[in-house]
Amino acid sequence: MKSRRQFLGEASCAAIGSTSVLSTLLNLTMANHAAASNGLGQSRKTLVCVYLGGGCDTFNFLVPRDQPGPYDDYAASRSNLAIPRDELIALNNNDEQGRSYGLHPSCVKLAEMFNGTDFGNGTVRRMSLLANIGTLVEPIPDKATYQSQGVQLPKALFSHRDQTEQWQTSVPQGQTLLTGWAGRAADVIHSTLNTEQTGNFYMPMNFSLAGNSTFQIGQSEGQFVITSNGALSFTGTGSSQPRHQAKENAIRDIVASPIEEHYKNVFQRTHGQITSNSVERGIDFSDNFDNPGSLNGLDVNEVIDAAGFDDNSFGRNLEATLKTIAIREQLKLCRQTVFVEYGGWDHHSELLNTQAGMYASMDQSLYAFQSALETLGLADDVVTFSASDFGRTLRSNGQGTDHAWSGNQFVMGGPIGGGQIIGNYPSLAIDGPDDIGRGGRIFPRMSPDEYFCELLRWFGVSNGDMDIVLPNIRNFYDPTSSSNPLGFLA
Repeated sequence: MKSRRQFLGEASCAAIGSTSVLSTLLNLTMANHAAASNGLGQSRKTLVCVYLGGGCDTFNFLVPRDQPGPYDDYAASRSNLAIPRDELIALNNNDEQGRSYGLHPSCVKLAEMFNGTDFGNGTVRRMSLLANIGTLVEPIPDKATYQSQGVQLPKALFSHRDQTEQWQTSVPQGQTLLTGWAGRAADVIHSTLNTEQTGNFYMPMNFSLAGNSTFQIGQSEGQFVITSNGALSFTGTGSSQPRHQAKENAIRDIVASPIEEHYKNVFQRTHGQITSNSVERGIDFSDNFDNPGSLNGLDVNEVIDAAGFDDNSFGRNLEATLKTIAIREQLKLCRQTVFVEYGGWDHHSELLNTQAGMYASMDQSLYAFQSALETLGLADDVVTFSASDFGRTLRSNGQGTDHAWSGNQFVMGGPIGGGQIIGNYPSLAIDGPDDIGRGGRIFPRMSPDEYFCELLRWFGVSNGDMDIVLPNIRNFYDPTSSSNPLGFLA
């Protein structure tokens, strides 16, 4: 297992009120890249973010098993919410400290992907786990440093809105101009890596199945919002009915003919051009999404139907994600991100029963998704990773848990060195060395910047551009290093 490395910058990157500096760097970078050749041929890569909205209680997802010791602390702290030790699904690899763990009993297939499973080409490990990760501006070396206010902390800790924004921006001290890290990645690589797009053909790099997400908003690049049924469109777009065709032609005429005749100010002209482009993109996307064809000699729709996705919104959105990946070549995309949200994890009550059902659904659909990628020959091109608002308190409030800070995440796919538990799993003792109080709130030892940096290096963001995409990265890791920050990639 690779060791985790950190680079502690001498100065914290304070508030990104210095948006003008970031914009200048971005403009210079894009100018330098404008005429560059990507040199990557037809290689294609996709990042899929599975966002567990509401703040998932992941200390019941990844649980210590060593007894006496860590499991006893867990059981005492969680009281009526603790999972019995003999019900945990044992993981067959220990963490960096040699400690053993298990997954929630509903996560049978996820444990199988961690321990090793056969998708038809021999046993492979497709999942690793990240322990004790949460929003950070700079490292917190110990509890005493937190208590003495010796480091800059994220704004509005324990707030759904703020922590969701911070996970999606990776700028927890706040921004003047709100942009997400996938959006900023698109700003610096979309024009240089997605060079198959020529002439008037344009398709964004970022696709969202959860409406407009902060995660995918850039300064110059945006996102393309889709649904499980395909592209959003104006009513009747693409229909053969005469009344719908007349409406579509009218929309095209209004927004695509000489704009000055219809709009008299910059905002309206811009809106008109965006609308025009959206109509064209929607048709291009829908034509391919509705007929994804075949890959590896197999019909994409038939593979999806056979994969076994759960019949709920999360399962259907992962099916749509798979289709969107399968048509990358038709969309002329060598790089692509997809954002999928699975909400409802704010379990202040009924945690055990509700979470068991939600984990079972997540387990089924994520396994179906990875299995279909393997079948279609796409496994080595796709990395799927989780994120959530925050972790939950260790102590039960009676039937559930409340907002806290650190938690655990998963990352899966062909490029992943599977079967690893990476990071410093905390003590789960109430008032222990990792508990900052108020019911067992754990402070994080791992930053999302390290997590995202490793994903982005695989994705194609250069070391020189990493400061633009992740403004705080040097507080945790030197992006010029030859080693990855965490080591979950194979």
